[in-house]
Amino acid sequence: MADPYHNNLYHQGGGDGYGTYGEGGGQDGYGYQVDYPSQEEDAASDVTEGHDEEDQMYEGEYQGIPHPDEVKAAQRAARAKARADGGAVSELEELAEQYEDIIEDCGHGKFQWMLFIVLGLALMADGVECFVVAFVLPSAEKDLCLSNAEKGMLGLIVFLGMMVGAFVWGGLADKVGRRRCLVVALAINCVFAFLSSFAQGYGFFLFFRLFSGIGIGGSVPIVYSYFSEFLQMDKRGEHLSWLCMFWMIGGIYASFTAWGIIPRYGWGFSMGTEFQFHSWRVFVLVAALPAMASLVGLMFMPESPRFLLENAKHDEAWMILKQVHDTNWRAKGQPEKVFTVTHIKAPKTAEDEFIEIQSATGTAAQRWSVRSLTLCKLVLRNIASLFSAELRFATFFMAIIWFCMAFSYYGLSVWFPDMIKHLQQEEYQSKVKVIYRERVEGFHFNFSLENQIHKEGEYIQDKFIKIEMKSVKFVDSLFEDCEFEDIRSTDTVFENCTIRSTKFYNTDLWEEKFINCRMENTTFIHNKHGCHLDTVDENDVLIYLVSFLGSLAVLPGNIISALFMEKIGRVKIIGGSMLISAGCTFFLFLSFSQSAIIALQCLFCGVSAAAWNGIEVVTVELYPASKRATAFGVLNALCKLAAVLGSSIFASFVGITKAIPILLSFAALVCGGLVALKLPDTREKILL
Repeated sequence: MADPYHNNLYHQGGGDGYGTYGEGGGQDGYGYQVDYPSQEEDAASDVTEGHDEEDQMYEGEYQGIPHPDEVKAAQRAARAKARADGGAVSELEELAEQYEDIIEDCGHGKFQWMLFIVLGLALMADGVECFVVAFVLPSAEKDLCLSNAEKGMLGLIVFLGMMVGAFVWGGLADKVGRRRCLVVALAINCVFAFLSSFAQGYGFFLFFRLFSGIGIGGSVPIVYSYFSEFLQMDKRGEHLSWLCMFWMIGGIYASFTAWGIIPRYGWGFSMGTEFQFHSWRVFVLVAALPAMASLVGLMFMPESPRFLLENAKHDEAWMILKQVHDTNWRAKGQPEKVFTVTHIKAPKTAEDEFIEIQSATGTAAQRWSVRSLTLCKLVLRNIASLFSAELRFATFFMAIIWFCMAFSYYGLSVWFPDMIKHLQQEEYQSKVKVIYRERVEGFHFNFSLENQIHKEGEYIQDKFIKIEMKSVKFVDSLFEDCEFEDIRSTDTVFENCTIRSTKFYNTDLWEEKFINCRMENTTFIHNKHGCHLDTVDENDVLIYLVSFLGSLAVLPGNIISALFMEKIGRVKIIGGSMLISAGCTFFLFLSFSQSAIIALQCLFCGVSAAAWNGIEVVTVELYPASKRATAFGVLNALCKLAAVLGSSIFASFVGITKAIPILLSFAALVCGGLVALKLPDTREKILL
């Protein structure tokens, strides 16, 4: 598909079509147009009055250290020479060179760090979203009466929502705007996360979490595209890697808040029997705070000027670039530095003209429908362009890498805690107490029963009052003239028992818990209907600890990848990290204890973090600005699909065999790592 830039010439006013960029009017000319108010007046402002530049001396002058401005000039001269040697340069490449020079002059400082925090919170919200359902499920399954199938669907629906969100918001961000789409996406996430905390039924809770996932799904593709367009080339890899740390912080935040809130059952309230607001719902609200904070911060952040230039909004882009320049240099104590760009021109595409023509005709509803239809066509056309001759190999290779990495990472992320639970269950079952032919008559059971099997017992005129039965099974037993009162049970069943003249009062022992039993003159009074939260044991601290350690283990990988992203290169970091992760999976054959699995999980997560950072940086750098968020969205949607497949497949083998999950993850990581080594090195590449 031909790029819009190649079908449009720069036209506005007379002259040669080029203005000046740099101090003075005649040196270092660049292809900008559209006159703006001269900045020479600003140089004599009150801030700089009395300032004599000749009095200043660069402190490294006598040490033989080049002045930063000299370094910039040399880099630009080298790029210009390489461009000249390369022959004809497209307008897109020329615009990219010009934009890189402007961003270098704006510097890296206060503005980028403010944006770093705001976008980091959005990325943190994405990390939190991945943990919310896993943490609330032990409580929610009792509160909402969830079956195993419903629990599985609840875990699945979040990733499906994030998959749809990544695809939709990524495509829209290239046509509507990075900031605008991110604001709407985070707002949707906040609204539906809030509503889900109050949902009393499974259907509503599932629906709200789906749309919450659709909202937050836009954060990853937009955040990286948005932030990269404010970074100069030599800062890009390192600072995008630092940004990745916020996903880790999201996991730590979710673990800590869940640990501190969910087991505190007294933090909830109820309004009769129809409305219950338990502590796990409080956690759902608290989990939405990072998204809310990012949403507020985005109100003070501008749109990406690169996006505006791509869409022929020159005036707005110029104002934002001036804001970035002035914010950075004032914070560095050099307010006298003047933003010297006076002319910027970007092409006006045929797509924009088409929308303008339609907006002048018909009713408001017709204009809206035409614009929506046109927008959908443009987004789909942009997605199709990812498979054009220039980009198809990059897209194909990146799709393999994203899928293989996500399949292994998310699959093992589910497999690790499930294996720990399986080992716990095996250990618990090994300690079960089996009692044969027990005869108890006239006894008052006022203590809890746990992890017991009673076979062929006889219980005559006994009382079971205000006790808890956990993992208790009565087989081929007789209950005669007994009383069960205020009983709370978990995994308790009566199988092939005879129950005569026995009263059940205010218990949760339902018909489902009596398997092939014979009832004679037995009464059930005020039985507890519905589902009820069990004790704090339902929220084993280990689930929080495992998630916390897995998130914290990402820190070393993040730091190493950030420090060496520019030195080693993205390709070597991705390929090396994926191959090392593949080697780590073989140690899982030696994991026979909970502590061994936790240690291997930490090792795997730490190494995988470096691979993820490299993948996200390369994805940003391989695609031009007009397709960057779209490509990121498509690849991130593929990532979520791989996550669903990996977690479902790996979980199905828990307790059956370790070999298949280990071999699958090993094969995927090796495949992705080898493909990654075929990628081009993008360290010295200017963002198109």
